[in-house]
Amino acid sequence: MYPRRFDGFGCGKQIGNIGRTCFKPVKQERTCRINTFDPKTLSQAHQDVVENTRRWLDQMVVGLNLCPFSSSVIARNQVFYAVCDATTDAELQQFYLTELQRLLETNENDVATSLLMFTQGLEEFGDFLDVLDWFQQLLEQADLTGHVQLASFHPQYQFEGVAADDLSHFTNRSPYPTIHLLRQDQMTKVLAHVADPEKIYLDNIKALNKLGRREVEALCPWGK
Repeated sequence: MYPRRFDGFGCGKQIGNIGRTCFKPVKQERTCRINTFDPKTLSQAHQDVVENTRRWLDQMVVGLNLCPFSSSVIARNQVFYAVCDATTDAELQQFYLTELQRLLETNENDVATSLLMFTQGLEEFGDFLDVLDWFQQLLEQADLTGHVQLASFHPQYQFEGVAADDLSHFTNRSPYPTIHLLRQDQMTKVLAHVADPEKIYLDNIKALNKLGRREVEALCPWGK
């Protein structure tokens, strides 16, 4: 089952147990800024993953204004990038829980949103959707859907009911299988000022069609 359409970065939805008391959103009172993400602490391989993801954000998401809400958090370095090499269920679950907890326990001025990039085992879009569905179930089991929303990206992303060669798929095609953790309260505030959120997605399709297949595929060679 392929996902239905939703807005891209920062603008969507879409095998274990989480205790409901594990993740308690904390009161965020600190106002001083702490840089919580430093790519230099990562291995060279993970630095490359982050760099490729950042290039995609700069060129596609921000460069083509595919999400008008993303540029500010990227410019302020409020995106946390987490790279996962795990392939087993236990490792994937632990990675996901760690990043959920990081987001919920960190001041939003430090980490406004998180991107989880997966380097192994999810190359097939169907496998990725299975993990995405599992992560959504975990979120629901922990009663966290009122705090965190999941958005998804993949090199071979394809919307349900849309022709395979349609350029609209590129709005959600990223260098690596990626799950975006969004703070629900931030999305609620942002979308409250948008008269027609669906228009963002429609405008994105127009922008990609105007750019043309050759240019779009040059920006996203992994998505050909």
